[in-house]
Amino acid sequence: MSRAPAEVVPAEVVPAEPVIRLDGVGRSFAGPPPVTALHPCDLTVRAGEYVAVTGPSGSGKSTLLHLLGLLDTPTSGRYLLDGIDTGELGDRERSTLRGRRIGFVFQSFHLLPHRTAEENVLLAQVYNRTPRERRLAAARAALRQVGLGHRLDALPTTLSGGERQRVAIARALVNDPSLVLCDEPTGNLDSANAAAVLERFDRLHAEGYTLLVITHDPAVAARAGRTVRIADGRLDGPAPDRPAAR
Repeated sequence: MSRAPAEVVPAEVVPAEPVIRLDGVGRSFAGPPPVTALHPCDLTVRAGEYVAVTGPSGSGKSTLLHLLGLLDTPTSGRYLLDGIDTGELGDRERSTLRGRRIGFVFQSFHLLPHRTAEENVLLAQVYNRTPRERRLAAARAALRQVGLGHRLDALPTTLSGGERQRVAIARALVNDPSLVLCDEPTGNLDSANAAAVLERFDRLHAEGYTLLVITHDPAVAARAGRTVRIADGRLDGPAPDRPAAR
């Protein structure tokens, strides 16, 4: 008598670590009087999410950005980036992790005016231990990715505001980061250039990049898949969507 074939049980799917996980993270400054810039908060951002953090001036957005970008350390709680407990790292390890896993896009571009677009993007790889022979190809590929393959030799002073921001986006992408942090990325742009940059973010999201945008502009926040609000140093927002694979 033959036996029935055994039921095939699928292997358990282990979810990927969130890109960002804050567990009770807060930031205060000694006085007198002491100031709590960010009350202890929880936040999870999964790979492939597009999250906007909104709030008025003085709400704690910059404090949160500095903590997420490993530019500052929390005074309470735990911050895991790609599952790595950043509180257990020394300064050099934090700098290395930041260079490898986080790309920044700032309101003021922060481009070196006497360096070409290509050179500005190249410099983002210096502290990332990218082999010298690969840096140039990576910089050119990143600039082509944002539609500036024809402006490699242009100085920032000869570029429009929108083009300068695209160079900054290329610089953020050149190391293939886990997280792209954007601080008021359209704040210095006119409406046409702002729309073009937001369309670029839409494409990056579609390509699987994880984006977190700090903004006070409702139109910018509306492009994100999820919005988290911060007010008076208190973070509040809906739970994350299901993971999006990159």
